[in-house]
Amino acid sequence: MTRDVLSPSRSLSNPDRLPVMVLTGFLGSGKTTLLNRLLRSGPRSAVLINEFGSVPIDQKLINEQNIPLMTLSGGCLCCQVRGALAPVLRNIRLAWHRPGAPAFDRVIIETSGVASPEPVMDTLLRDRWLSRNYRLDAIVALLAAPVAESILDRHAEAQAQVAWADRLWISQTDLATPTQLERLRVRLEQLAPATPIFQSEQGDAALAALSRPLPHGPRPLPESREQPDHPFHSLAIQLPAPVAWPDLHQILLEVLAAHDEIVRIKGMVHLTDQFAPVAIHAAAGHLFPPVPLSPRVIEDRLSRLVFITEGSVQRLTDAFINRWPAIYGNARVHPH
Repeated sequence: MTRDVLSPSRSLSNPDRLPVMVLTGFLGSGKTTLLNRLLRSGPRSAVLINEFGSVPIDQKLINEQNIPLMTLSGGCLCCQVRGALAPVLRNIRLAWHRPGAPAFDRVIIETSGVASPEPVMDTLLRDRWLSRNYRLDAIVALLAAPVAESILDRHAEAQAQVAWADRLWISQTDLATPTQLERLRVRLEQLAPATPIFQSEQGDAALAALSRPLPHGPRPLPESREQPDHPFHSLAIQLPAPVAWPDLHQILLEVLAAHDEIVRIKGMVHLTDQFAPVAIHAAAGHLFPPVPLSPRVIEDRLSRLVFITEGSVQRLTDAFINRWPAIYGNARVHPH
């Protein structure tokens, strides 16, 4: 998996380097939830979000809107949009401490749920300019406790996320049984025996530990190679008018029951009975209750839902084209 290491002399040549934290984890593992917690409690951060789908959603699920926030959408950092990462990071670094620019003390990169962190590491550590101006403090991999074992069994991407992580964060522990948690810990100790494990209910102390820089020294570099194609596709739906939650809830349940190719649903939706939008989440066949978001100062009032499938998205696209407009009027459907 690795070919060489980043030498300490090269990594520490510039003391005025901008710290970077990479959040990785499979679809539905809770990356955006953890990101919101880090933004509330940690150092001031600029955020770069990589979205797999063609319609950006995650930046709308960030509660703190008054931060430097950039999105790379339409593909993974490991393949389709990999070449766009270095220019964006250069622009962020050049804005650091620039008079009049928003203040921040680190960068958090949230990767797509189907991406391996290897290409992000490769870009940060091999690019001469970036390696002199950035310091990769930590790679944090998230795992959703109730489904993590099956995800690790089925998806090489999830295994790579764990293998390259400096810290592991187990989310949704309140939805898992003690047996599930114990089996997951045993599995992670086999995959990454030296990697610290934290759980979401541990609170502020665990968050502080995630943000603490690692001891500086050689870091393994990934091989410079093309990443294999993955089987994931996405379908984005935009709704121009607020919707009634009972109606949307029923449709989403029916969709999950009829389409086992869906691995993730996420969205920001405006409901008919409240002003502020809500976040919609589903993973591993389970639809979670809507989560209220903070009101947006500038908002187009469009509702957006993204469905990520393993395999072809065509059957799901056909289902929505045939049914959704009949219920909500001028809905727009965007397969990717």
